[in-house]
Amino acid sequence: MANILVVDDELGIRDLLSEILNDEGHSVDVAENAAQARAARLRERPDLVLLDIWMPDTDGVTLLKEWSSSGMLTMPVIMMSGHATIDTAVEATKIGALAFLEKPITLQKLLKAVELGLTKANLRKIAPPAAVQVAPQLTVATHPGSGMVGAHAELGLQAQQSFMLDKPLREARDEFEKAYFEFHLAQENGSMTRVAEKTGLERTHLYRKLKQLGVDLTRGKRGAA
Repeated sequence: MANILVVDDELGIRDLLSEILNDEGHSVDVAENAAQARAARLRERPDLVLLDIWMPDTDGVTLLKEWSSSGMLTMPVIMMSGHATIDTAVEATKIGALAFLEKPITLQKLLKAVELGLTKANLRKIAPPAAVQVAPQLTVATHPGSGMVGAHAELGLQAQQSFMLDKPLREARDEFEKAYFEFHLAQENGSMTRVAEKTGLERTHLYRKLKQLGVDLTRGKRGAA
């Protein structure tokens, strides 16, 4: 379970996201403007923030800049907007936003973004304080009982800044998908049938996807080298 802060001036969106995330087992705090978001950030120390861009007092990009410049951007932030331009999304990413969700937000996109954000938050907690941006080979391990992915790097868990940011979207997505499938292969001892069932993919499509991503199909099998 994670502590998630939802910042949006629309009551309906706050209620909807809170309901979905609560159903997923998370603890959710809400704020309707930047002032409340600042207070909640100090009070709750959230693991992840869903931050609307257009708000009446201070817009989300300005608040993101404020947190970044003051050293308070210690948690992943996912921006949300129904009217933002590509330039706005790019600007937010450069400041430090992890991802951008366009409204109306679909359930699948929301849950995937939250999962990625919490994975990144877990990496930050266990990474060395002076980590350097590198791109080591990632292997995936299970945290017993949590169902979450921990990405362990051969060079000391130093990939947390390059996992989502400072990369083309396609490259970042492929990196995540490779870690995702390696995780499920390890959990299912390399069984393609069970991995297909868990990930919701047809077995032939799954095999092609794994080959495309360069996943080692023997890694999850017991006794494999």
